[in-house]
Amino acid sequence: MDYNYLILGAGQQGTAAAYDLARWGEAERVTLGDLELERAEAAAARVNRLLGRRIAQAQQLDVSAIRTLEEKLRPYDLCLSAVPYYFNLAIAQAALAAQTGFCDLGGNTAIVRGELALDQQARQAGITIVPDCGLAPGLANILAVYAMERLEQMGGRPQEMRIYCGGLPQKPRSPLGYKLVFSIEGLTNEYLGPVYVLRRGQVKVIESLSEREELLFPPPLGRLEAFTTSGGSSTCPWSFQGRLDSYEYKTLRYPGHLAQLKTLVGLGLLSQEPVELAGQPVVPQELFHRVAAPHLSFPADEDLVVLRVRCIGQGDDAPLEVQYDLLDYQDRTTGFSAMERLTGFPAAIVAAMCAQGQIGPGACLLEQAVPAGQFMSELLRRGIKPIETSVKGADNG
Repeated sequence: MDYNYLILGAGQQGTAAAYDLARWGEAERVTLGDLELERAEAAAARVNRLLGRRIAQAQQLDVSAIRTLEEKLRPYDLCLSAVPYYFNLAIAQAALAAQTGFCDLGGNTAIVRGELALDQQARQAGITIVPDCGLAPGLANILAVYAMERLEQMGGRPQEMRIYCGGLPQKPRSPLGYKLVFSIEGLTNEYLGPVYVLRRGQVKVIESLSEREELLFPPPLGRLEAFTTSGGSSTCPWSFQGRLDSYEYKTLRYPGHLAQLKTLVGLGLLSQEPVELAGQPVVPQELFHRVAAPHLSFPADEDLVVLRVRCIGQGDDAPLEVQYDLLDYQDRTTGFSAMERLTGFPAAIVAAMCAQGQIGPGACLLEQAVPAGQFMSELLRRGIKPIETSVKGADNG
């Protein structure tokens, strides 16, 4: 059976997801919908060129026009949202009304909870809704489940989960040693939102941009700094309460980035509270987005993604640890960046699972609904291979 997919947002991650679904998702057609028709047409042409066949098409769509969007969704088996996170709840509701399956890239836990509240309605309609399908949340959380399962196969009981993830330029440059690898609105959402962790068996809220530590990675990365950010764990602290003692996530950056961020926050430049300027209200964060984005883009610079998932547990007679390390670089053959590959491809894998009925109806928690082993096999098909290190008698510090 061939499936019809609609990708909302023909930017970086949406184009990568469209390519993956067209190549691996048993697709009859893949439609890229975007407010800017020219961008959608360029993305569809790129997918068709890479695959050597006409399978992708473009459509002008405004995701804020919900009634119109609902009608546009009806012909499709699955809709994948690659637009900014704040649209996702309304789109999920439209998909439910259209009886079209729905996935998104997540990133904001409050919005994800709103989507999950649609569970009973989705079950009754026989459709599947799965948020949080990108990198982190997404790939990182499924890899965490896989690490837990692997430690259990070794005869241990998982106790702690520590996840570190970062999208970085291969060569850092000023002003922040960073380049935008997804929307700047999503970036500041991660930097400023609440951070939920599982500690000592209890879900707690801690401050973002805190608890800095340094980690050492093999060359060429070397030493990176890690600190708390919002959204990467999403619902996992609640999902694994009672099974794990702790579940925590931190973002990785080149050393010095956090100090610069704290300066911006301290100066009020990321505040959402309006200030008066020349008699007009101005939101500092919105101004920062507009002014800073061109100075952080560096479109010609290649990127990388680094992900470390560390599961610590206890065996019958000794501590156990399973660690997965993944380092991915921009693909010069297809032109897809590492962030596009490790966000768009995992989202496409889950979207295909939903369309093909491998995940049952309802609004589902990613970490509970997606079969980790099958997901890992799909990653390997795409040449994405996390490296496993397992240790018996590991130091749990």
